[in-house]
Amino acid sequence: MRPVRLSVATAVAAVAALTTVTGCAEKSDTKAGDGAVRVTAKDDSCEVSRTEFPAGHVELAVENKGSKVTEVYVLFPDDRIVTERENIGPGTKAKVTAEVKAGTYEIACKPGMKGDGIRQKITVTGGTAAKRSPEMDAAVAAYRTYVQAQADETLPKVKVFTDAVRAGDTEAAKKAYAPSRIGWERTEPVAESFGDIDPKVDVRADGLEDGQKWTGWHRLEKELWQDKKLGPDAKALADALDKDLTDWQTRVGKAEITPTSMANGAKELLDEVASGKVTGEEERYSHTDLVDFKANVEGAQHSYELLKPVASKNDPALVTELDKRFAAINTLLDTYRAAPDSYDFTSYEKVGEAQRKELSDGVNALAEPLSKLAAAVVK
Repeated sequence: MRPVRLSVATAVAAVAALTTVTGCAEKSDTKAGDGAVRVTAKDDSCEVSRTEFPAGHVELAVENKGSKVTEVYVLFPDDRIVTERENIGPGTKAKVTAEVKAGTYEIACKPGMKGDGIRQKITVTGGTAAKRSPEMDAAVAAYRTYVQAQADETLPKVKVFTDAVRAGDTEAAKKAYAPSRIGWERTEPVAESFGDIDPKVDVRADGLEDGQKWTGWHRLEKELWQDKKLGPDAKALADALDKDLTDWQTRVGKAEITPTSMANGAKELLDEVASGKVTGEEERYSHTDLVDFKANVEGAQHSYELLKPVASKNDPALVTELDKRFAAINTLLDTYRAAPDSYDFTSYEKVGEAQRKELSDGVNALAEPLSKLAAAVVK
């Protein structure tokens, strides 16, 4: 779950897809290749060097010249999130290679990572379509099956949680809370691509937009652990969570999925860990962050394993590094696990600062090579 969200409208008819391939922020000067589309983010503007360019593989060169940390989004016309690049600090640049099909989109810069963002409309005209190999098609098909299975398996687990809430059984609800979130956390980038589901089910109090009602998992988490009692609206919140996640289950099979979105989504899952789980912000009341952490890593690794046959041909050294880094982070997480294959993890409030730094270092060591996966897939 992102700390803050764009306000979104209900998704309407799908349009041609634009999917980020890779993004890597850096402090040093970033030299964009010839023909790059430059995005300059400032505190009061979002400048795009070209608002019309042909379809195909496009390089975006992002630079934050403002005084605030910013995010850059690419949006469909109905505000569904196509892709995003988070935590671009002042003076930081990022390279993003994108696979673009013809259509209309918006690029939004979000200074301070708040609000709807400062937007520029862009038009992608007819051009050379990105080629896809049989191996890529197989990876996409397998990932689509995986995402649907995660949604299908989540609903019964959520019902155990919501039934306990409706019954007023706080201890049973606490026990069911973390398991109900695993499938969502494994596939969160796909869920977020719809735009309107995530703010209903996974927003935290500090991520609410003006006038937005707080619903979803974390609202109930607060009542269970901090308030130590379920409020008068708990049953209605449980009913809404069931309804919204059923909507997710129904729609997930229609999500736009490409090899590049799979690779980029894997990196986004590591960003989720870095921005919420390692800091303890995500599950601030229940302290079940390590369950989410493990699910995020599992989702990222599944995408990687499906893309590995293609990446192995194009960049074997990267594959060797990613195998090493995934093994290391999983070994580290296992030290906080009650038993192999168990999702009973140490409460995060018991994880000290030195241990949290070790976890953060492990995530960063994996995130850096993982940011190169999408580029390796399309070589």
